[in-house]
Amino acid sequence: MALGFGAPAARAATGTTVAVDGTSAGRTFDGIGAISGGGGNTRLLTDYPAAQRQQILDYLFTPGYGADLQILKVEIGGDTNSTDGSESSHMHAAGTVDCSSGYEWWLMEQAKARNPGIKLYGLAWGAPGWLGGGNFWSTDTVNYLLSWLSCAKSHGLTIDYLGGWNERGYNVSWYEQLRSALDSAGYGAIRVVGADSDWSVAGDVASNPSFAAAVGIIGVHYPCEGGDGGSADTCPGNATATGTGKPLWASENGSQDLGSGAQALIRSITRGYIDAHFTAYINWPVVAAIYPNLPYASDGLVRADEPSSGAYQVGHSTWATAQVTQFTAPGWKFVDAGSGYLGGAESNGSFITLRSPSGADWSTVVETTTATAAQNVTLHVTGGLSTGTVHVWATNLNSTDPAASFVHQTDLTPAGGSVSLTVQPGYVYTFSTTTGQGKGTAVSPAEHRLGLPYSDTFDTTTPGQQPRYLSQMQGAFEATNCAGGRSGLCLTQQAPVRPIEWDGDSDPYTIGGSLNWTNYTVAADALLPQSGAVRLIGRAGSQHSFGPAGINSYYLQVSDTGAWSIVRNNTAHALTTLASGSTAALGTGTWHHLALTLNGHTLTAAIDGTTVGSATDGTYGTGLVGLGTSGYRTDQFDNLTVTPVGSQPSATGPVTALVDTAKCLDDNTGATADGTAVQMWDCNGTGAQNWTVGTDGTIRLGGKCLDVTNASTDDGALVELWTCNGGGNQQWQSQQGALVNPASGKCLDDPGVNTANGTQLEIWTCNGGSNQQWVVNLP
Repeated sequence: MALGFGAPAARAATGTTVAVDGTSAGRTFDGIGAISGGGGNTRLLTDYPAAQRQQILDYLFTPGYGADLQILKVEIGGDTNSTDGSESSHMHAAGTVDCSSGYEWWLMEQAKARNPGIKLYGLAWGAPGWLGGGNFWSTDTVNYLLSWLSCAKSHGLTIDYLGGWNERGYNVSWYEQLRSALDSAGYGAIRVVGADSDWSVAGDVASNPSFAAAVGIIGVHYPCEGGDGGSADTCPGNATATGTGKPLWASENGSQDLGSGAQALIRSITRGYIDAHFTAYINWPVVAAIYPNLPYASDGLVRADEPSSGAYQVGHSTWATAQVTQFTAPGWKFVDAGSGYLGGAESNGSFITLRSPSGADWSTVVETTTATAAQNVTLHVTGGLSTGTVHVWATNLNSTDPAASFVHQTDLTPAGGSVSLTVQPGYVYTFSTTTGQGKGTAVSPAEHRLGLPYSDTFDTTTPGQQPRYLSQMQGAFEATNCAGGRSGLCLTQQAPVRPIEWDGDSDPYTIGGSLNWTNYTVAADALLPQSGAVRLIGRAGSQHSFGPAGINSYYLQVSDTGAWSIVRNNTAHALTTLASGSTAALGTGTWHHLALTLNGHTLTAAIDGTTVGSATDGTYGTGLVGLGTSGYRTDQFDNLTVTPVGSQPSATGPVTALVDTAKCLDDNTGATADGTAVQMWDCNGTGAQNWTVGTDGTIRLGGKCLDVTNASTDDGALVELWTCNGGGNQQWQSQQGALVNPASGKCLDDPGVNTANGTQLEIWTCNGGSNQQWVVNLP
């Protein structure tokens, strides 16, 4: 059911009058938030230099500075991958509680320090495997959540909302048991969200009084048009859910690029209320602090994937969020009469109005993201609301210029209780009687990659935390005391049994470094406390969208028996043994030194300083390093080193197409305007073909980046020049002669093997064809 004007057939709007009526009914606004979790998406933020880390946190949480988030939803770690990594549990094993494990406590503390009024929300994606014998819907899990709440209390944190199991349905009796346990333990104020999935929970809430008493909020994921990552042009509601009278939340939404996803974000907020009565919107994720080879590498409000330099990018999505949060607060009331579609048509844009609960202040948010022409908007204020000065702020979501975001446009003085403004297409505007808004001024430092050689003894890592620059994908790799008679700290895989998984099965591993590391030796000491095998990972690149087992990489596996193998993996989890053999048994409880050298196409394995075998393979040319285990055991690692070997490629020059070596990657006419086609052309040595490989995985010319249009991941998406923005659609890796965009997993492609001058290039599913082969020197 739509509020306000409804949604008749689209037509051009010449003008809309918004009834800002203080006597109008409306639901209570619960806030706008974002999620840290569902994939380790905050991991690299913790490794940022202190100054830049504080700046990013300010852009996310500080009132009057940036996104000014009103809700922070965090993952209750379960030692299992939940999209872009795993988050550590506070109870790896039964009876052991570590309230210092993981980084979500730190993030909640930082958010509360900046905004004491922010609401906190916990949800599990997975859980340790010992719970309920592997059954999430168990009494063990209820007690596990109570212990997590006790940890929160030890950090001085009060949790406001608690969910069940992310996107895995619900169990009525379990939710009732959870509610009873919360009340008995003194957590009666916590509101339970059910079921962080789809609308199906509404039927049981409507028909079962005891279940309705247990569930305080109905939380739905990706309810708008297109679902996960969709357009959000409409947000269909659910009459049964509305009829329960419960608050309705889009408790996970977004899953969009920090720049191009801003339009869908603001539509989800405004149209989510108009169409479906959603009173809260929570964006996934809060920050893209993950390596660019991982899925959804540019989704979030801020991108922070280069801790070695401190470089970061504040996205349009931050400012689209600010257009609501900096002018409202949880507890405000929606004004139904002042919420609807411009000109009565979805194609023209939408608007929502909210009023303060105890005063005369009000704010109206108008978005014109689907409009194609300018429109006149008149706001008529009645019902006891302020008719004082109206401040207008706006963000041009069609512009790539940061200066066009969150701009104080004008102040309007009402005449006869009304103000009017012509609004342009592609914008979000806020009209408000409130003051105190602001736009942060902190600026990112220049980008530069993490260099070689690199080493870490793990002795300076905080116990219970992940080491600097390593990001666990499955399992829990934390610093603990070393075993085997060794002093100091070592890296231990802490999950002793397979978790209750959310995102596909995989052996535990952690990765890190630079995607542009090429020829190097990765080495580490390893100790196996029991029979099994450990792994050294090299040239790790693109990872499967769902399922951490599928990752482009090589690894050396060595078991306690002395059996070893050099293995190639890929995103389909197709394992190919390139070489294997056996050496003296390593045994258990003792330390051994392992090394994997990747030099051009030659891969060499060494154990305790002795070369045991080698293989030849050119599938992957660059990538991260990592450590892993074969199965769930508490194996340990120490003294990680990454040392350059052989020749290191230069960084500048032409990119030649192997489909026709006389053709080069070319900037059309030598232009540098955004949107300039990148094409095939006769190699001519001009500046239009003198590409520079950036230290951040980009390929640049004239200060602009090689870019996949609109961050598309579709076959046939065109490639162009665009202002460098840190997006995943501007990242490239050299793999077996191909240039792979890790955000999509697709290859730079000459369409139809067409070598005619002027053929615009595209991305396409990698197929090994000659039209996807390029000679390029990547550092």
